[in-house]
Amino acid sequence: MNDNDKQQGPDNGGSNPWMKNLLIWVGIFLALAVFVTIFNGPAQPAATSTIAYSAFLDKVEAGNVRDVNVAGEVISGTLKDGSKFRTYAMVQDPELTPSLRKNGVVITAKPEDGPPIWQYLLMQSLPFLLMLGLAFFILRQMQKNSGSGAMGFGKSRAKMLTQREGKVTFDDVAGIDEAREELQEIVEFLKDPTKFARLGGKIPKGALLVGSPGTGKTLLARAIAGEAGVPFFTISGSDFVEMFVGVGASRVRDMFEQAKKSAPCIVFIDEIDAVGRHRGAGLGNGNDEREQTLNQLLVEMDGFEANEGIIIIAATNRPDVLDPALLRPGRFDRRVTVPLPDIEGRVKIIEVHMKKVPIAPDVDARTIARGTPGMSGADLANLVNEAALMAARLGKRLVAMAQFETAKDRVIMGTEWKSLVMTDDEKRMTAYHEAGHALVRIHEPASDPIHKATIIPRGGALGMVVSLPERDSYSYHRDKMYADLATVMGGRVAEQLIFGYDKVSSGASGDIKQATKLARAMVMQWGMSDKLGPLQYEEQQGETFLGYSQTQRHNMSNETALMIDSEIRALVDGGLARATEVLTKHIDQLHLIAGALLEYETLTGDEIKRLASGQDIGRIDSDMKGPSVPAGGTSIPKTRRPKGPFGSPAPQGA
Repeated sequence: MNDNDKQQGPDNGGSNPWMKNLLIWVGIFLALAVFVTIFNGPAQPAATSTIAYSAFLDKVEAGNVRDVNVAGEVISGTLKDGSKFRTYAMVQDPELTPSLRKNGVVITAKPEDGPPIWQYLLMQSLPFLLMLGLAFFILRQMQKNSGSGAMGFGKSRAKMLTQREGKVTFDDVAGIDEAREELQEIVEFLKDPTKFARLGGKIPKGALLVGSPGTGKTLLARAIAGEAGVPFFTISGSDFVEMFVGVGASRVRDMFEQAKKSAPCIVFIDEIDAVGRHRGAGLGNGNDEREQTLNQLLVEMDGFEANEGIIIIAATNRPDVLDPALLRPGRFDRRVTVPLPDIEGRVKIIEVHMKKVPIAPDVDARTIARGTPGMSGADLANLVNEAALMAARLGKRLVAMAQFETAKDRVIMGTEWKSLVMTDDEKRMTAYHEAGHALVRIHEPASDPIHKATIIPRGGALGMVVSLPERDSYSYHRDKMYADLATVMGGRVAEQLIFGYDKVSSGASGDIKQATKLARAMVMQWGMSDKLGPLQYEEQQGETFLGYSQTQRHNMSNETALMIDSEIRALVDGGLARATEVLTKHIDQLHLIAGALLEYETLTGDEIKRLASGQDIGRIDSDMKGPSVPAGGTSIPKTRRPKGPFGSPAPQGA
């Protein structure tokens, strides 16, 4: 018998659970029918009719009655035509017997037969039996839904996934090659445990997957089980914790008992930080339910040997809050980091998800990957899905690059505000604001290339300039930081140059926040201040009272604090001065870019470069008749954006 047969065996017995439920309900209805029948008494023959006592007397006087049986107040009998009758005498009639004798009626005085003893006992016990059966049925359903056991509390809620529920292999996992290779030997051990035992090697009992949300930790664990062809138990850390004391520990014990019966297997605990937090860091007295559950988990992980074939794989994005006893060798021996994918990884992930979507020939996965730095595997899957949905709404048969670009804008920048009402003055200021960002970025060699600039309101911004890095960056250089400071301040400077000091808007609030954050990091974390030197003046704290982490300054003198604030101010002012120099020198280019944004609303990076060099942008808008914006044209055409009933200006984004 192979592993698949073992996994499919338990399902054969419960192939028709709806039939069992149907039989139970049929039995309940039959019991109720019997109960009603018994209480209504034995059914009378269909021919027996109940008549009034006066009518009975008239029939006796007329000689139509053959025989009667007197049982107290109930009188029953047979008429001469053979029909049965029944009547009730409310008071004892002394003239009844003489009248019956006179008319030749046969008289008997036999009491009516009552129900048999078994029927009497059943009638007395049936209500209790029905209530007991109904309670048993309800408890049975509760146990089935909550994992069996006494009320289902102490049983594990781990679900076993079989190959029929979707087999996942390493071919479905892309972009995390290093993590996949590190877990490859676990697959080899599950396939052939004796390979390692011959040389005295012990496979790790547990592996901890650490990574940001959406990086594919759960998918990677399922791929290990799929490659090895073994059962895969999955449970969340929150499923162990219950309001009843001791339930979590009982569920841990039951989970390992189930795993041992299905060994070799993989037990995957998602979000283990919900149950594995550092002991003593909670609000209780150190003996709460969560800590009892953690203690039981530690004991159970020590209680089985590697040769039993149980591999514990856990996932978390908060490894800093886990208890040290959980991470020591012998429990979670191996810690595997699942990072955000780089550009090559993103290309592979996008290609994996594109296999399920009909793709047009113009789609380039590498171009999409270049424009999605920092996205996780889940984000990229959502991007492909958004593009497919958009193509379906447009009635397309294939998903083209245009749909991917629109989907990327929606994921990164937010949904387009089609109903936002903006005046011409607000649109003009937004266009110059974004043109200022774009122009400074063009003239800063260390800055990232521009992907597009738009004044279409999206998300919380009236417009934005999106850059497209040539490659993934894992460290920042000083020249790029200076360039970014100048670029961020370019929008504010453009407003002041064009509209004057008194007309500067609040649209640069996000830019100011971004510039201040970057300058503070340069001074306090990265040691890029000549006056303060290469020292770190702030640090990342651990878990606080409410479970949050925060950044705080070291203890320092007032003079040092003032110097830090002064250096931060100097860096931001430097960026402001650099942006002012660039925009003042190239004021004609600023007018060109702003005018084109007002006409076309969205410009690509190449079009902005052509405008800055005095060339025609080389396109004809499908909504406009006539050629594209000529060099030097800065007129404000009428807007083509639809109007809506509400909306107020939001801060312009960078």
